Amino acid sequence: MYPECPYSNHHDCDKWLDYQVALIALEDANELACENWNEISFLLDRVEQLEKLLRSAGIEVPPAY
Repeated sequence: MYPECPYSNHHDCDKWLDYQVALIALEDANELACENWNEISFLLDRVEQLEKLLRSAGIEVPPAY
């Protein structure tokens, strides 16, 4: 793919622009997914710690859905 199009008077290539937009959107989605996974991992660790604390205090942990 080339950033300039020989068939356009302005030498702008719509396919190149679409490619650039899709690439930026994919990078943003990847960054967001990584941040979400980090938060999910933190919360799962926190739940595990709280369940251990409840069990050590003799409190029954409710079953999962």
